[in-house]
Amino acid sequence: MSAITPNLWFDGNALEAARFYASIFPNSSVDGEHAAAADNPSTTEGEPLVVNFTLDGRPFAGINGGPMFTFTEAVSFSINCADQAETDYYWDALLAGGGTESQCGWLKDRFGLSWQVIPQQLGEYLGGPDPDGARRAMQAMLEMVKIDVEGLRRAYEGE
Repeated sequence: MSAITPNLWFDGNALEAARFYASIFPNSSVDGEHAAAADNPSTTEGEPLVVNFTLDGRPFAGINGGPMFTFTEAVSFSINCADQAETDYYWDALLAGGGTESQCGWLKDRFGLSWQVIPQQLGEYLGGPDPDGARRAMQAMLEMVKIDVEGLRRAYEGE
């Protein structure tokens, strides 16, 4: 099967975004850029049109397509974190430089791309064997901005 590569549409800042993301995730790099061969509606000749990059070992492409399309929450990337420390790291890193917090572990980075930063414990509490505890954990999560593992635990255990 051929590889599937997500293509992200940027308004002239694909290279900046690729460098930003590669600085955050392990096993990441900016792999190359392809200049526009001629002037076009979104770039001028010689400017980066497509930027290839790798995030945590997965290929991506950024295209400088112009302002006509922007990111929405309809597409997001989920980061499954091992613990609160990893959750805090990715949360803070992706918000750097002008990102915005949302709720329930969601944020938008400074490029407008949506991310879900989720500690593995969220699934453990929401799918735990105690249905009342899972309900309390769900209610607690719905009131959170960044997911707080200790807050989930307390809610699950009824503290």
